[in-house]
Amino acid sequence: MAQNGKCHTKKIERLNSGRREIRTRDKARVIGELRQKFSLQMLMKYFEMSSSTFYAAIKPKNNKYSQIEIRITELFHEHKGRYGVRRITSQLRNEGIFINHKTVHRLMQKLHLKSVQRRVKYRSYKGTVGKVAPNILQRNFYAEKENQKWTTDVTQINIGENKLYLSPILDMYNGEIISYNISSRPDFAQVMDMLDKAFEKIPDGTRLILHSDQGWQYQQRKYQERLQQKGIIQSMSRKGNCLDNSVMENWFGIMKSELLYPNKYTDIEVFKKDLIDYIDYYNNRRIKLKLKGLSPVDYRTKSFKSVS
Repeated sequence: MAQNGKCHTKKIERLNSGRREIRTRDKARVIGELRQKFSLQMLMKYFEMSSSTFYAAIKPKNNKYSQIEIRITELFHEHKGRYGVRRITSQLRNEGIFINHKTVHRLMQKLHLKSVQRRVKYRSYKGTVGKVAPNILQRNFYAEKENQKWTTDVTQINIGENKLYLSPILDMYNGEIISYNISSRPDFAQVMDMLDKAFEKIPDGTRLILHSDQGWQYQQRKYQERLQQKGIIQSMSRKGNCLDNSVMENWFGIMKSELLYPNKYTDIEVFKKDLIDYIDYYNNRRIKLKLKGLSPVDYRTKSFKSVS
């Protein structure tokens, strides 16, 4: 393809001159010209375009939604099928495209775009349980500002015969993952490393509440002393009541439904890399409707600017 498509490659470079990215319709036009010599599958891979985006781009212009269909298809694939009707509608509005969610739903059906379905069942690693701290949170998950209420837990992830354990801290204000540790063992060092990373981001004496279940890690004296030294209040769920820590459980469910289950991983190192990328994506790019269509980081930074 390198020699036969040389003139077309130069055309692509000219189209791209002075732009950050080639327009989808221009790229699709060049693919159409090359289809006589090369397979569509090869062209899709070479030009990094999905087949659904290609077909949406070459539709006749008399369709008044043709450009919107292209953008919907791009958003769907950009977020790897994780965006459904409401998130795509919200993102379009962020871009100045105001369209009813019912129309977006109809267009997505027409384009055969179906978002990832979240699985309801998931399991977090509990270890043994006991009780060393009261349930101060009492399922009041609302936070008026950042670094007021945090929550944490450890979840087990099975990749073939191997296991990984993810230990994150989540800020209830905007759902942002503050820090995390990925380990092959759910040991105490994992939790302490997670704490150290989180504590680098806040001053001493904030009096924020850090909530967890009654996992054995959170019952350790060193863990409690570390919280006290930092001026943090420890809160723990009631025994056997996962709803007391539903915010963290809910995040685990989202992550597994959007990353783990659809990809059917067999290589634990590949999953670990993708998990790191996903957490960055979740914090910085994945919009949330309850955050006014913003990502957690964008919501936090814009809220800070409005206060200051």
